[in-house]
Amino acid sequence: MTTPYLSVIIPAYNEEQRIGKTLDAVYTYLSAQPFTWELLIVLDGVTDNTLGVIEEFAASKDGVRWIDRQENMGKGYTVRQGMLAARGQIRLFTDADNSTDMSHFDKMKPLFDQGADVVIASRDHKDAPDAEQATPQPAFKRLLGNAGNLVVQAVAVPGIWDTQCGFKAFRALAAEGIFTVARINGWGFDMEALALARHFGYQVEIVGAYWVDEPNTHVKTLDYFRSLAEAFKVRWNLLTRVYERPSGANPETQPSEAQPKI
Repeated sequence: MTTPYLSVIIPAYNEEQRIGKTLDAVYTYLSAQPFTWELLIVLDGVTDNTLGVIEEFAASKDGVRWIDRQENMGKGYTVRQGMLAARGQIRLFTDADNSTDMSHFDKMKPLFDQGADVVIASRDHKDAPDAEQATPQPAFKRLLGNAGNLVVQAVAVPGIWDTQCGFKAFRALAAEGIFTVARINGWGFDMEALALARHFGYQVEIVGAYWVDEPNTHVKTLDYFRSLAEAFKVRWNLLTRVYERPSGANPETQPSEAQPKI
């Protein structure tokens, strides 16, 4: 089986209203590239018609497959499942709301060519001078995010000011090394992945994001506080040597349903 250069992973939970537009945008971008690719959607126990939208989209297209998991486990679990089931030399996850356009990979690819192991997009000027939020989040979300980031800086990922932007790419070896041992199933998985990248010595680079806020987000106010608790959990796991670099990468999950042709 051919190994694609890029795997794009989209975690999805009840996204029937917006995932079709995102799939169109991602597929259009990928179809114009000179490298090989695959598009992998991972469903997180959806209860709406997200699967139907995906099936209709993929019916006449090559390179699209999906994992239809019946149980809702959280975004962290879903991204982890996708990263370990992906086949690409580079594995990128992006959100189903398309807040960060796929064209950002144009800035990431040269960094991988130069040897980076992990490249993330950031919405914060302190990470990347060209970062821009086209439609800023509401003030109370910015306040929670800024306060939370101070905690993340102190206990989990110092030096990265935006750990939560949903557009991150990993070289296959790094993806398997990180996500084989990652444990957080909820929204705090981003900071865990970056903390593990640092812990294992992977080279992490940052590009600025042009980010468009999606008001119909699945992230609730309580999730901010849960993520902060998860930051302390990551710190504890690092201190107590819970995380160990795997000697070999054996994906724990594979697509469980019959898939469209690749």
